[in-house]
Amino acid sequence: MPPSPKSALTQGDPISVARRYYQAYVDKDRAAIEPLIGDDFHFSSPLDNRIDRQTYFARCWPNSENAADFKFIYLVQDEDHVFVTYEGRGSNGHITRNTEVLTVRLGKLVSAEVYFGWSAPHEARLGGFVKASPQS
Repeated sequence: MPPSPKSALTQGDPISVARRYYQAYVDKDRAAIEPLIGDDFHFSSPLDNRIDRQTYFARCWPNSENAADFKFIYLVQDEDHVFVTYEGRGSNGHITRNTEVLTVRLGKLVSAEVYFGWSAPHEARLGGFVKASPQS
């Protein structure tokens, strides 16, 4: 049965695209993520500087094997941007907290900027730190 007109519209909204993007990692479903990512997609992180779609799939998609769950802390849309903070749980049980800025146009993810976070629970005691900040 084809999707209803309302569900067809919401399938392309940025929040829906973001949710399906992360769920594809949990499900290890490359067929589900492929149509979500635009041909002009670029991915940036502290380790990647605007890599293209092909490089993203070769370099980043294999990480889906370790993705067990994403718990959304913030999922906020501003026009075609979705600001996502999540706690991601790996198959080994390790939890990290990251923030990403996704750009969605016409139902396709065209850009992802990833900002690495910390381990959860935080390694530093409340009000403390792990190591001293560099001297100026």
